[in-house]
Amino acid sequence: MTGLEIAVIGLAALVILLVIRIPVGIAMMTVGIVGYASLSGIDPVINYMKTAAFWRFNSYDFSVIPMFLLMGEFASRSGLSKSLFEAANTFLGHRRGGVAMAAVGGCGAFGAICGSSLATAGTMARVALPELERYRYSGSLATGTLAAGGTLGILIPPSVALIIYAISVQANIVQVFQAALIPGIIGAVGYLITIAVWVRFSPESGPLGARSDASQRWNAILETWPTLLLFIVVIGGIYFGLFDPTEGAAVGAFGAALLAIWKVGFDVKILFDCIRNTAKMTGMIFLILLGADFLNIFMALTGVADFLSELAVGSDLSPYTILVLFLLIYLVLGCLMDSLAMIFLTIPIFWPIMAGLDFGMPENDLKLWFGILMLIVVEAGLITPPVGINVLIINHHAPNVPMRETFKGVMPFLASGMVRVALLILLPPITLFLPHFLM
Repeated sequence: MTGLEIAVIGLAALVILLVIRIPVGIAMMTVGIVGYASLSGIDPVINYMKTAAFWRFNSYDFSVIPMFLLMGEFASRSGLSKSLFEAANTFLGHRRGGVAMAAVGGCGAFGAICGSSLATAGTMARVALPELERYRYSGSLATGTLAAGGTLGILIPPSVALIIYAISVQANIVQVFQAALIPGIIGAVGYLITIAVWVRFSPESGPLGARSDASQRWNAILETWPTLLLFIVVIGGIYFGLFDPTEGAAVGAFGAALLAIWKVGFDVKILFDCIRNTAKMTGMIFLILLGADFLNIFMALTGVADFLSELAVGSDLSPYTILVLFLLIYLVLGCLMDSLAMIFLTIPIFWPIMAGLDFGMPENDLKLWFGILMLIVVEAGLITPPVGINVLIINHHAPNVPMRETFKGVMPFLASGMVRVALLILLPPITLFLPHFLM
């Protein structure tokens, strides 16, 4: 068999393993090891296995991952999501659709501290759904808003997905953070506009909430300023070079721990729960990363990436057509698997093809632009029928809302996300402005 045929068999086997619920890291490692052995023999595989884990993780850059995960754990346990939502609600809740807008604002702010879309969706659902139900918001608007708002977590720095992408394509983590900020803000504003349009055409979907007085708004600001200060210190310090991402993550984790102690008091059980959950998540990510290494070396030996790259360059399709095809693939995959798994699985194949196409920009700019587009579409997959992991999470917290209504509710937000993708494709400077300005 040719290397291409072996690669196709390996990818088919990987899909089967994922379908039968084998963990992603183990599935990729299994296919990689078996494929590597079939092409090169067992001895090279054993020699590679002896040192693969050490050389892969013996890097200072990887220490940023557990630090930001720990920061997110402390943020989740300290009730920051509730205070952020309530603060946004004091300023927006009296408007039609304002409580839903406050939920989007809370999702964006909490996602900036937490860095996880799934955690943002689950946490904000517990906080905001009771308020949305109390003001008799329609089930589709309430659940659709929270499912879509949760997707903001991946793009507003700090985000583990941004870090993993930067490491995968050997991009500068700081520049990836910088490139993500403006598209993330555009996404949040787009969702607010979506809600405003929705309630204009369907006023009963988002009734008026209670108006807060000046003292309530001032108290809300006092309640949330430490959280906002933490975000400004961490992200501002990284952007302006006061410390590198790992140092910023350490500052963020320490600051989030202080906030947790201030909010709920010092609790040894909560502390160990946060550390244990961080260790579990870090282990899961590192196992996927190690599995991806084995799979990547197998794919490199088959020559499939070079074959596809030559095929793309030699085709009559324009670079932008190929880019759109890749984004459509990500949209489909986003319905079926975790965002990190998609990054590890596809980047070794897709990125060499992108790098070989002429988009009229330097390779470093292409890394930033393609990465942001890819991550936006990956997150859109989390709210795309027929699966939509974020939709499943929100629907679990709203058992009285039919799944059909939740999917109906996310469709306007999905359309907003596609408009954002089109805008960023047509105008790359939107993504590249901040990295160039701060360079």
